[in-house]
Amino acid sequence: MMKEMRSVSNPFFLQKHKNQALLKCFLSFFLVGLALRLLFSDSFTSFLVVETPPSPNNDKTESSNLSPPPQVLDFVDFPANQSQTSQKEKCDLFVGDWVPDPSGPVYTNGSCYEIEDHQNCMRNGRPDTGYLYWRWSPRDCELPKFNPHKFLHLMRHKSWAFIGDSISRNHVQSLLCILSQVEPAREVYHDEEYRSKIWKFPTHNFTLSVIWTPFLVKSAIFEDINGVSSSEIQLYLDYLDDKWTSQYEDFDYVVIAGGKWFLKTAIYHENDTVTGCHYCPGKNLTELGFEYAYRKALKLVLNLITNSSHKAYVFLRTTTPDHFENGEWFSGGYCNRTVPFKENQIGPIAVDSTMREIELEEFENAASQGLNHGATLKLLDTTFLSLLRPDGHPGPYRQYQPFARDKNAKVQNDCLHWCLPGPIDSWNDLVMEMLVNGR
Repeated sequence: MMKEMRSVSNPFFLQKHKNQALLKCFLSFFLVGLALRLLFSDSFTSFLVVETPPSPNNDKTESSNLSPPPQVLDFVDFPANQSQTSQKEKCDLFVGDWVPDPSGPVYTNGSCYEIEDHQNCMRNGRPDTGYLYWRWSPRDCELPKFNPHKFLHLMRHKSWAFIGDSISRNHVQSLLCILSQVEPAREVYHDEEYRSKIWKFPTHNFTLSVIWTPFLVKSAIFEDINGVSSSEIQLYLDYLDDKWTSQYEDFDYVVIAGGKWFLKTAIYHENDTVTGCHYCPGKNLTELGFEYAYRKALKLVLNLITNSSHKAYVFLRTTTPDHFENGEWFSGGYCNRTVPFKENQIGPIAVDSTMREIELEEFENAASQGLNHGATLKLLDTTFLSLLRPDGHPGPYRQYQPFARDKNAKVQNDCLHWCLPGPIDSWNDLVMEMLVNGR
């Protein structure tokens, strides 16, 4: 205390105190002036900001004439088009929920001409449209919508193939419809049955293909277009189908999948010898089960991919569940639900669980090999999210106006494939996210 009193009585300290007071006054005037300048500067700048008024919401109609999306003149990589998952902790894209999406689909049957008749639910007279207004939302991150401009920009001078059964064809048509809002595709090839096709996007020099090979391995199929068989399928489990392997090195990107065809009655061949079958009563053959053949086929497919000198970017898509109730496609089964399931309302049937387990096991084995050989292999795990969408199938509207003459007519339902537009469009959101951010 005495030390403090002595310092105040010091003449040098009094002079120093006066100098500090003057300095504080000067600084105060300076800061006030600076604040006023910034205030007027901000006010002036605010007059230069031009805000674009929001577009009015288009009224949704229950007819097929939904308003097409506005055209964007050129590709711009807006920040909004970039994935938001990179800003957060990585999440599982395939665990989540279907959430309402008032914006609806980006195309309709009026703005896309690549929709197969059996999946053209709007044209065929499906009366409800609620199934169009949902989007897949991962639980712990945001999933941006598919950006066709960015996709075509990335695919310039590239080629992409979907390899598999009719679900792969369903998927490629979804992608075509979205891309056609930017640039119409030109079909340059189709096989005799119109199951395998090739399209070109001339402006981007992008080639898109679908190859129909339901078993991925060599097969002899004796079945008409309505699924009626005249003889058992013959599967050669040690030979891949050269329909796709002969073209594999032409593709930069591939989405490949097996699936439901392995559940059909089939005779299995290995080393040029019949080794067994699946569901072939009366044939006096060993029942090996579809699991045996499916694992063999996937292992052969993934071995080619991981050991090939051609390093394509490959997505292995998991099995797709169906939603037949009270029967199968051939025995009166139907699907007439109009809203998605919640997670706790449904579980996979045993067959789908078995197929997906095989897919995951073989993928894990191949992925470790692929890392060593430089191949890029991704799992497109659409099983769970597809399981939650019983409302997205054509049902009786696989045919044109099935109840026009008789409201009580008994018609065959399709509860496996997807309406276009429909839930399968969200698969492309996932592909885009995995492609752009290497998920």
